[in-house]
Amino acid sequence: MKTFFCPCITMGQIIEIIDRGTTSSQIGCGIYTALHMVHCTWLYTSNYRSKLRALFNLQEAPCADFVVHCCCCVCGICQEYRELKNRGVDPSIGWEGNVEKWKSEGITVPPLFPANITR
Repeated sequence: MKTFFCPCITMGQIIEIIDRGTTSSQIGCGIYTALHMVHCTWLYTSNYRSKLRALFNLQEAPCADFVVHCCCCVCGICQEYRELKNRGVDPSIGWEGNVEKWKSEGITVPPLFPANITR
């Protein structure tokens, strides 16, 4: 429901995780909102879908990333959020929250990133 009514919030959380905390969820949300005003969110969101696919070595199927975000951006955002959750990341607590969670669980390398967890 959150993504249906406020996709900018969910997308901001996804952006923060994919960018490993270098882009805050608030900045991601703001950029999404600004682009939404000119009906160009797909330009921004499809780029992050591509980055997510690259992280997990996922195929671009059954259609291109920009097509998913042009036709049903909310569905694409939900898929990306769910993919992160299924990989052991909780986008709702942000990058730093996940780093702390992984450290408390004794995980030195995040489940989805080959690099170390510090920025």
